[in-house]
Amino acid sequence: MDVGGDDGGDGGTGERWSSVADAWAELWGALAAPAWPPLLSAAGAGPGSRVLDVGCGTGELVGHLLAAGAVTAGVDPAPAMVGRAAERHPAATVVEGDAEHLPFDDGAFDVVLAVNALQLADDTGDALAEAARVLAPGGRVGIACWAEGSRNDLDVVERAVAAAFEEDVPPDGPLRAPGGLEAALTGAGLEVVGSGIVDVPWTAPDDDRLVRGVLLGEDERTLRELAPAVLAAAAPFRTPGGAYRLANAFRWAVARTPA
Repeated sequence: MDVGGDDGGDGGTGERWSSVADAWAELWGALAAPAWPPLLSAAGAGPGSRVLDVGCGTGELVGHLLAAGAVTAGVDPAPAMVGRAAERHPAATVVEGDAEHLPFDDGAFDVVLAVNALQLADDTGDALAEAARVLAPGGRVGIACWAEGSRNDLDVVERAVAAAFEEDVPPDGPLRAPGGLEAALTGAGLEVVGSGIVDVPWTAPDDDRLVRGVLLGEDERTLRELAPAVLAAAAPFRTPGGAYRLANAFRWAVARTPA
């Protein structure tokens, strides 16, 4: 499972992501937290705002929004992800659904967010059209995803894994390139009001969690077979205490619908 870039389509179906819900929450759930403050500020998501988190996963951003006083909803195609997010945050409305078919009424939200999620949609344009549909006039869409591979230490490790599988790493998708998010939003008829790039380091406290994180969703045999390749590729990012810190970056952009 590609945790560091484009996975294509719906990211391998909701069932696939459901199978790794607990591991995702443990190893990756809060990765994008450094991108939340600028994204939410530009989107105007604050106390009393009606905010939808598309691709909410196990609910880390949902919890952050609730703590900020927003009236919060989340949607995700993976049943186990939805279940975990709903259990953790009963004050939020968390339901199953995909980005192209949001189960909400027209104009139901002031802000729609998609963090590390839009690149998994079957059709980016359709997903953004749905986001615009559920927004009130003048509402805002905020998206964030991985920057180009050259900015991410994780890309180094994933290339080593691909080589072990005798595969090629897919090229960066258009959303990862400079200006890619802005182009997608503009192409959907939205007006970009802010954008930027932010550091999002990923840390693993030991070898085991490094391997399980990089090889998320693989079986035990594959974990054992590929662990040496993962550890060798990650050696430059190992700290003196035996943990790992991989520097990465997310791009973000916010746009508004016509008033």
